[in-house]
Amino acid sequence: MMLDDTLIEEYQSLFDIDANLNRLVKKIELLNYINPLNIESEKKQFFASKYKYEPNFKYPKLKFNGYKLHRLFYSQRLERIEDDDIRQLYEDIIYEYSGLIECIETINQGRKFYFNSLKSFGTPTEKDIDNAKFILRFDDTDFEEDMLPMYDANEAKAYFEDFAKRYDFKYNLKLSTNISAAAMVINNTQTLVLRKNHKFSKNQLKVLANHEIGVHMVTTFNGLNQPLKVFSNGLPNNVETQEGLAVFSEYKSGCLTLTRLKELAYRIIAVDSLIKGYSFADTFDLLYSQYKLNKNKAFSITLRVHRGGGFTKDHLYLTGLEKVYKYAKAGKDLDVLLTGKVSLEYIDTIKKLQELGLANTSKHFTDAYLNDDVANKNLDFILKSLK
Repeated sequence: MMLDDTLIEEYQSLFDIDANLNRLVKKIELLNYINPLNIESEKKQFFASKYKYEPNFKYPKLKFNGYKLHRLFYSQRLERIEDDDIRQLYEDIIYEYSGLIECIETINQGRKFYFNSLKSFGTPTEKDIDNAKFILRFDDTDFEEDMLPMYDANEAKAYFEDFAKRYDFKYNLKLSTNISAAAMVINNTQTLVLRKNHKFSKNQLKVLANHEIGVHMVTTFNGLNQPLKVFSNGLPNNVETQEGLAVFSEYKSGCLTLTRLKELAYRIIAVDSLIKGYSFADTFDLLYSQYKLNKNKAFSITLRVHRGGGFTKDHLYLTGLEKVYKYAKAGKDLDVLLTGKVSLEYIDTIKKLQELGLANTSKHFTDAYLNDDVANKNLDFILKSLK
């Protein structure tokens, strides 16, 4: 949908501020900075030391001046936006982006980074920890062939290319050894990155395709289709909603397993260990010795939460899933949550922008959400029981 000139004229100040923020925010893609460059060599050393060595991770160099960026963010003349709700949204956005700059600036500075991460992503509440422990009580020993890691990164690449044919957008696909996840989407370059040395199971391919392409790529391209760039760059607290939508897509496509749900629960346990001051080796020991995870899984989860100096984002996957599950079960509109990198808290403002003609409905829709025949009594019981 193209905006007509009268609308642009009427909201000129809003579009100017939006364009300014867009130029500034391009520099602060946290995922470009938070992934260590020497994961494999440090992992070898950690295992060789019988899990006693504290890994010394190296990170990409900063490509911007944080202080200057802060100043430019706060120099925006928000009083020119006449609508209170829209002005409030942009105020919240500036605080959010400013927090992300502080996160990036303090990567690898120990507790300093951890406290900035807390400010941006929070930490699990008692209720979240209870939910995680509740999930971990269930037995997931069902063995299925679909869970065997047998596909290399090139086979995974072919699978994703085929899966993406159901959507009419073109994205980039590349392989890398410097990511801590098996796959991730870099929003500002529309790129799906796969971990080069990872072996994927059939189930994981399905999970990642529905999670990364079915939601993260869908919201990336829906965001690009919006007149306002904040839909692309991200609303405050969008991580929780976006990850919730992505895991809900796994559930709706029938590939969410109890094992996967438990992984999200272990992440909460691991993030909670940060507040207790656990070292890398302590968190690993908790997962490996106490919870009996295999050493590669325990290392992977520990790395995810200890990178940078203590990264708390991982607790948001389970809380996001719980919120989106309840929202969808109540029959509410999922389309509005796919309009870009948006969050549940701003639904009313998004709808207002749509009514004013300043935002579009979703061009692409997650196809897994159209499935009505997903029946997994165990998972339903667990998800309904989360507090």
